[in-house]
Amino acid sequence: MLKIKNLRKKYSNSSTYSVDNINIELKKGEIFGFLGKNGAGKSTTIKCMTGILPFDEGKIEICGYDIQKQSIKAKLQIGYVPDNHSVIEKLTGREYVNYVADLYRVGEERKERIEYFIKMFSLEEAVDKQIKSYSHGMKQKICIIAALIHNPKLWVLDEPMMGLDPQSMTDIINYMIEHCKKGNTVFFSSHNLDLVKKICDRAAIISDGKIVEELELKANKENKDRLEEIYFAATGIDKDKVSGAVLASGGQR
Repeated sequence: MLKIKNLRKKYSNSSTYSVDNINIELKKGEIFGFLGKNGAGKSTTIKCMTGILPFDEGKIEICGYDIQKQSIKAKLQIGYVPDNHSVIEKLTGREYVNYVADLYRVGEERKERIEYFIKMFSLEEAVDKQIKSYSHGMKQKICIIAALIHNPKLWVLDEPMMGLDPQSMTDIINYMIEHCKKGNTVFFSSHNLDLVKKICDRAAIISDGKIVEELELKANKENKDRLEEIYFAATGIDKDKVSGAVLASGGQR
């Protein structure tokens, strides 16, 4: 589903690699958590794998398509939810989703999918209003619907739970699980260790651009039970300075 091999990325104004020799391989039907403190390289890795950023070395394949050599075919397999609500706010929610559906070449089946997601995420009253009037959570939901409208094989989310109310979080988590049950794959970055323990099959911890731990969670109860301990040791964060409330909510970017 996803293969990242020896990925390296350096920004032009930096003397060090933001992502240094990253290797990840994901299978069908799994939920994969990507953990790390701010500036560790999570978002850079995601932007490379979604084709937003070029990279210096390595190879990325999405469903067998090379993101550099077969970029359109690769991107058609991806549904991406960024961390910054990148939407066209003058459009209504429905107009925006239809615009994205056009980009992904979705036919008449979009109508049924749109209605399904509108109902799932309780956006019936908002979907035909301009996005600029939406709350944070509603914008996040429209981004998610747009990312799913073409039924992507690989669903990529960058800090999807930041600032969401409990019901919105529950809706998104439930669909992550449902999406994978259909044979698809979910890759998401997060600070929320409790969420990762709850739903992820596997997880990787990135620090200073390098993956320092890759863990089986669903099949290894010890790793799941020790995730916080492993995370703090791998990232060098002082656990005593981080409250439980911050961990559960996902922290701040």
